[in-house]
Amino acid sequence: MPGVKIDENDIMIELHGLRKAFGPQQVLRDVTLDIRRGETITIIGQSGGGKSVILKHMIGLLQPDGGEVRVDGQTISTPTFFDTKTIRQKMGMLFQNGALFDSMNAGENIAFALREHNREMSEETIQAEVTEKLEMIHLKPEFRWKMPSELSGGMRKRLALARAIALRPKILLYDEPTTGLDPVTSDVINDLIIDMQQKLGVTSVVVTHDMASAYKVSDRIAMLYEGRIIACGTVDEIRGTDNPYVKQFITGQRKLPTA
Repeated sequence: MPGVKIDENDIMIELHGLRKAFGPQQVLRDVTLDIRRGETITIIGQSGGGKSVILKHMIGLLQPDGGEVRVDGQTISTPTFFDTKTIRQKMGMLFQNGALFDSMNAGENIAFALREHNREMSEETIQAEVTEKLEMIHLKPEFRWKMPSELSGGMRKRLALARAIALRPKILLYDEPTTGLDPVTSDVINDLIIDMQQKLGVTSVVVTHDMASAYKVSDRIAMLYEGRIIACGTVDEIRGTDNPYVKQFITGQRKLPTA
């Protein structure tokens, strides 16, 4: 577990009564969750159950049908209100497939957000920032010349993380960060998630079905089931839960455990 000191009364992200449907399918029914400043919280649940939909509401890619999203005390999203400026300033996201610009080399991918949001920043400063972000993910400065097509899946994830932290966000969102990676590479990504929390003091939200990853990186774990958060607690609390649906998921059983 990360081990960063967290104020339980200092809430960075608040989800209240979040609802979202796509056509006849009600994906989020009543998601309510408080995420503390500086913590890493992992959201687990079945594939297609709405975990990534929650992240997309947090970063402003989706607007809710009901409820609200608050970040750092400020409402950023309701059915009638959408504040993308605040979202973009406070958050970085590691998408499941990396979402890198294939026509740009590694350095240009990292520099993209810096050029878009800090138009007065000199090229020398931008390149220094690129070097710093590469060092934070344990890559040498010359890695900047690599093209995404030359990189393994794990390297693409690391580069995507460097791009996500380019603007020094307060919040990092991770969508299935270890999917498609071997166990050793997955553990490298897990260590980087912990590093980002400890070195940058960010609040981290991780969506995953990889329980080894969830147990390693999390301060708390929340379980999404049928559109609602049905359990939330520390790693030890989730491991020792009496909730049959949580037990079924974390143990990988096909049938609900019997008493």
